[in-house]
Amino acid sequence: MNKAVPVLAAVALLAAGCGAQVEGAAPAAQDVVVKRCGEDVRYTKPQRSVVYEAGSADKMFALGLTEHVHGYVMPPANPPVAESPYAAEYAKVQFLGDDLLNRELVVDAKADFVVAGWNSGFSDQRGITPAILDGLGIQSFMHTESCFNYPNFPEKVTPFEGLYTDLRRLGQIFGVPDRAQQVITDYQRCVDQVIATAPKGDQPKVFLYDSGTDQASTAGNQVPPNDIIRFAGGRNIFDGVDARWTKVGWEAVVDAQPDVVVILDYGDKPAQEKIDFLKSSPATAQLPAVVHNRFYVLDYNEGISGPRNIDGLEGFAKYLRELPR
Repeated sequence: MNKAVPVLAAVALLAAGCGAQVEGAAPAAQDVVVKRCGEDVRYTKPQRSVVYEAGSADKMFALGLTEHVHGYVMPPANPPVAESPYAAEYAKVQFLGDDLLNRELVVDAKADFVVAGWNSGFSDQRGITPAILDGLGIQSFMHTESCFNYPNFPEKVTPFEGLYTDLRRLGQIFGVPDRAQQVITDYQRCVDQVIATAPKGDQPKVFLYDSGTDQASTAGNQVPPNDIIRFAGGRNIFDGVDARWTKVGWEAVVDAQPDVVVILDYGDKPAQEKIDFLKSSPATAQLPAVVHNRFYVLDYNEGISGPRNIDGLEGFAKYLRELPR
């Protein structure tokens, strides 16, 4: 296996702190073999990438790979990119559409690399899978967090480890392994700081409310909010569910008596509508979190796999530290 050329360029930080940051330009690299979920895949350094949703785009931007991104696809659930800490990077690449990822779009864009998640971008039903793209000569990369559901080559890691794994693997593909490791180290330092300052004693019970009225869509233990809640000092009431995003009955939520509700906020399902529902529904109106108005709004892009997981963690950790005991 050929090795990537080491990073020699200096790192240019365009945003300070633990969250969003943009690195310098990428040096040349040779072909490398890198895991795509559990499968070994040989990659040639891409030059014309298409990225689906902000998690994919932000990982590329955080590694300083904007010049290798041709364009992005951003469905309506995502908040406007103008509100992103990476807004300046989005402005440098093309907006390719606000629909779900599809094969025609990728082919029309003359992409040589596609970054997305399994089921959240790649899909058997919609006819765009890594295998199909392989047949078209188009390279692809899947978020490690989503490999839990990938039927052919599954892979299971904790959600934040999935973020670090993606940055490490993208760093190998694009020939910037040292830079990727520095970004990972910075993120891990931020996580360690949060853990060290988390409230001691009984962990608040936390319910992540994504959407739903007949049933609740929520977070199992295979998506970033589970780690956000855990590192901040709380406990996801569904941390025993070995799943990514999942549906549960309201009886299970009531039985758990959550102390805090985290509302996942995204475009077509605003947070306030969800809060109003929880306050008005007889099933949830008397939950401790609802009675005491303990709602924390988590931005969509802080809840899906991407660099903004760190921002979400720091924000929620601050909320728990300031919560009356």
